[in-house]
Amino acid sequence: MTNIWRLKTRCQWLSLLLASVGCLLAISIPSLAVDFYVATNGNDAWSGQRAAPNGKKTDGPFATLERARDAMCTLNTAVKLKSGHTVYLRGGLYALEKPFVLTTEDSGTEKSPIAYRAYRNEQVRLMGGKEITGFKPVTDPAILNRLDESARGKVLQADIKALGITDPGKAVTAGKRLELFFADQPMTLARWPNDGFVRIVDVVGGEPYTSHGLVGDKIGKFTYEGDRPKRWAAENAPWLHGYWFWDWSDSYEKVESIANDKRTFILSPPYHGYGYRKGQRFYALNLLAELDTPGEWYLDRQTGILYFWPPSPVEKNRAVISITPTLLTLKDTSRVTFRGLTLEATRGTAVTISGGTQNRIVGCTIRNTGSWAVSIAGGTSNSVVGCDIYQTAEGGISLDGGDRRTLTPAGHSAENNHIHNFGRLYRTYRPAVNINGVGNRVVHNLMHDAPHDAIQLGGNDHLIEFNEIHSVCYETGDVGAFYMGRDWTMRGTMIRHNYFHHIRGPGLHGAMAVYLDDATSGITIYGNVFYRAGRAAFIGGGRDNVVENNIFVECQPSVHVDARGLNWMCDTVEGNGTMPQRLKDVPYQDALWRARYPRLANILNDEPGAPKGNTVARNVSVGGKWLEIEKLAEPLVRFEDNLVNDDPRFVDAAHLNFQLRKDSPAWKLGFKPIPVQSMGVHKSDERASWPVVNEVRKE
Repeated sequence: MTNIWRLKTRCQWLSLLLASVGCLLAISIPSLAVDFYVATNGNDAWSGQRAAPNGKKTDGPFATLERARDAMCTLNTAVKLKSGHTVYLRGGLYALEKPFVLTTEDSGTEKSPIAYRAYRNEQVRLMGGKEITGFKPVTDPAILNRLDESARGKVLQADIKALGITDPGKAVTAGKRLELFFADQPMTLARWPNDGFVRIVDVVGGEPYTSHGLVGDKIGKFTYEGDRPKRWAAENAPWLHGYWFWDWSDSYEKVESIANDKRTFILSPPYHGYGYRKGQRFYALNLLAELDTPGEWYLDRQTGILYFWPPSPVEKNRAVISITPTLLTLKDTSRVTFRGLTLEATRGTAVTISGGTQNRIVGCTIRNTGSWAVSIAGGTSNSVVGCDIYQTAEGGISLDGGDRRTLTPAGHSAENNHIHNFGRLYRTYRPAVNINGVGNRVVHNLMHDAPHDAIQLGGNDHLIEFNEIHSVCYETGDVGAFYMGRDWTMRGTMIRHNYFHHIRGPGLHGAMAVYLDDATSGITIYGNVFYRAGRAAFIGGGRDNVVENNIFVECQPSVHVDARGLNWMCDTVEGNGTMPQRLKDVPYQDALWRARYPRLANILNDEPGAPKGNTVARNVSVGGKWLEIEKLAEPLVRFEDNLVNDDPRFVDAAHLNFQLRKDSPAWKLGFKPIPVQSMGVHKSDERASWPVVNEVRKE
C-alpha cells in the first residue's frame, strides 16, 4: 500500500486516510478529544488508543512516532482542535533508525498545543544507536600480537557489518563520529596515555613564529619523549588531540608518519591554525595497540570489526554504537512540547529546533550525544526547561534568535536545567549554554564539570540570572566560566544573582568567572556571589561596564581592569581593525541604537581604545585580593563605596552562607540584599529529576 504518511501535504489527505487505512474509524466524532498512544508492542495499523476497545487484542497503540504524528496532524486538520492534545509514549526503548521530523503542518495552536510525552512515570528512551551483539573472543594471531599482553584474552570483537551497519562514521569529526556506549556510559576510543596528556619536547617544523612573546612553529612536526610509538607500526589511522599552542584551543590532528629513530611526529595538513609550541599537551588515540584497559574500544573501518574490552560482563549490559545524526528535528514547527523522555546515542545534536514559536523541551534527560543536546536557531519563545543534560561530546544548549539590527528579542530560554560533564570530546568553546542574538534568557540552571567555559555569549540584551556555576575551566587557561569578547556593540546583557564558585584553570593566565574579554562593553555584573572564582570580574579593556553589589570571597583578584586597547590591542580597535569593522556591521548610529546605547554612537571619536565609563560600586570583597588594575585604566574607572577586607559579617561563612547580617557595614554603603536562596535549580513538576547531585570537583 502507498505510504501516505510521508506525503508532502499529508494532513490534507483525510478522506484518503480514512478510506485507505481506517485508522480513525474507531474514534467517533464526539470523542475526537482523545489522545494517541505509542508503544513498543504497538501497531501502526491500529487506532492509537491506549488499550484495545472491549479488550480486543486487534487494536491499541501505534508502533511509531511518525504514525502518531500523522494521525494527530490529520485529526487537527479535519476538526480544528480547540484543546491541547497529547501523544503518550509507553515505557520502553525506541531505537530510531532516522530522525523524527516535525514541520509547520505538525504545529499546535495557541488554544490547542500538542505534546509528545512519557506516559505517567514510565521510562521512555529514544535512542539513535544500534545495539551490538555477537561479541566473541579475539583469536586472530595478528590482532592478538598488536594488543598489549595485558589485554589478550580480555578484548572481545563483533562484526558491525554483519549487523547491517554500513556507515562506520568518522574517528574524530564532530557530528559524524561513531561512538560506543556500554551500560549507558561513553566508552573511550583506545588512547595513550590512558589519562591526561604528554608534552611536546620540541617543535621542529622549520617555520618558527612568535605570538604574544611565545615561540612556536606553524608546521605540525615535533618531538616526543620515550619509545611508546614504536608499538604503533601496524596502525593506519592514528590521531593526536591536544592544546597545541594556546590553552584555550584544542584540535584533533591526523598523524601522517612517525619517525621513531628521531622520536618525531609528522602531522598531515591542514595544520592547527595557531601552530605548535614546546611544552604543550597532547595524547594519541584511535590505536588498536593502545586498547589496554577496561572501557577502551577500537573500530577497524575497513573490516567492520569492533574491538572492545568491556568494564563488566558484556552479556549483562547493553553495548550500543551511535548511528543517527539527530533524534528530534523541528522545522518551523510551533507550540509543540516534548516532555519526560530520555534522548541518547546520537552522532550529532539530539534535538534541533529551527524557526517556529513556543516549542518546549521539558523534563527530558539528554545524554551521550556526539554533539550538543539541544540547538535552537531562529523563531521566538522556544525553550529548554527542567532537563538533565550530561556526557555531551560538545555543548549543552544553544540559543540563537532575535534581530540585532532592529534589536528585536527572540525570547528563547534555558531554565532550571542541570547541565554537567559537557565538552566530553571537543574541549573548548562548547559551553553548557551558548547564547546569541537578542533578548534570550539563561535562568536558574546548574552547570558544572567541564574543561572550558559554561556560558558563552554574543549579541544584545540577554539575561543571565539565578544560575549556579562551578568546577568548570579545570583543564584550560585564559578562560572564563562566562565568556564573551572583542565587540563593542554586544551590549545590554545583565549578569545578575548568579553563584560562581570553585573555578580555576591550570593553563596560561588561569581562569576567570565573568570574562569580558578584548574590549567587551556595556555589560552589567550585579548582585552575584563569587567564591574561590579565580579572577572573578574581569574587564579586558572594555567600556561602560558596571560591577555593582557583588560579594567576592577569596578571589584572585575580585576585580580586574586593564587598558589593552591602548597598548597591545590597539591595532584591533583603531583604523580598519576588527572592532571598527564589527561596529559597521550594525546600525549603531540609528535612532533606535542611539536610544538604547547612547555611549556607543560616538565611540570612534572618544579614544576608542580607552576603558572609559566603567563603574565598580558597592561591592563586598574579603580574603584573596581585591583589585588588579593597569595604571592607564585607573583614572578612567569610577570606584565608589566598596567594602574591602573589612569584616562584612556574613551569616555563616564557614558553611558558605555569604548572606549579610543585619549589622553588616555594607548596608550603610547602599548594598542591596542578594537572593542567594533562589540561585540554581529548583524543585518543579517540570524537572527531569529531584533532588540533584551537586558536588564540587576534587582538585
